[in-house]
Amino acid sequence: MRLVFAGTPEVAVPALDALLASERHEVAAVVTRPDAPAGRGRRLVASPVAERAEEAGIEVLKPNRPRDEDFLARLREIAPDCCPVVAYGALLPRVALDIPAHGWVNLHFSLLPAWRGAAPVQHSLLGGDEITGASTFLIEEGLDSGPVYGTITERIRHTDTSGDLLTRLAFAGAGLLAATMDGIEDGTLKAVPQPADGVSLAPKITVEDAGVDWSAPALRVDRVVRACTPAPGAWTVFRGERLKLIQVTPRPERTDLAPGELSVGKNNVQAGTGSHAVELLWVQAQGKKPMRAADWARGVRIGAGESLGS
Repeated sequence: MRLVFAGTPEVAVPALDALLASERHEVAAVVTRPDAPAGRGRRLVASPVAERAEEAGIEVLKPNRPRDEDFLARLREIAPDCCPVVAYGALLPRVALDIPAHGWVNLHFSLLPAWRGAAPVQHSLLGGDEITGASTFLIEEGLDSGPVYGTITERIRHTDTSGDLLTRLAFAGAGLLAATMDGIEDGTLKAVPQPADGVSLAPKITVEDAGVDWSAPALRVDRVVRACTPAPGAWTVFRGERLKLIQVTPRPERTDLAPGELSVGKNNVQAGTGSHAVELLWVQAQGKKPMRAADWARGVRIGAGESLGS
């Protein structure tokens, strides 16, 4: 089939690579978000998908909005049979959805209808799921509500961050998306409507959402840190400044610390929660690089009775 791939961040690149490697399909163009400011100089930088497409010599379309007439006209000229999508980052209007004969097919990183929305992997970790996966589905105007072509499953490891899990799903899901394109072309795949039961939503996780509540149980604190790593980054407050929490681990044997209360040993730092303690493994103070929590504690010289939290 003749394809136009839509995607923006690094997590979409494995799927683009899988389609480029396919001998059955032609990626005629890529649609991605416009260049965005990045770094201290706020220099405009192309998206990872745009960079990969340019390396491959593929036309790159960067509409400000997918309903822009110039973009729609060019899409009609390219005349794709199907538009596979991975984390494009903009809502597609009906006029765009109707252009390819086989529609726009999205690779979504959850087992639909669970975790519809912008942050399925983060919410899967926050929710304590043991199994997650990825789904390919036909995009409709509803939020991730279209009929499903196929799924894969992935076990969640107890140390997984959202970055770890998303990386595995991106590579496994790339194969699923390529296989879905094959099945659509063959006529062997039919999209199946999602069940009405089991719907859950996964809105974007904000910086405010990533603040740690030390009165919550240790299991919840651990989930928040893992779900928000690497972005937007779990955090707490120490001496009036934000402290980023990169990795913690529950310590069920320690139950004598009040929520947020710090205990510093020779080579470890522990903090109380609403249940038992967690050990801080890696942290990042404002303006500093990530460091082991024990090194951070030695540098700031934590006093008796000091705590984390506002």
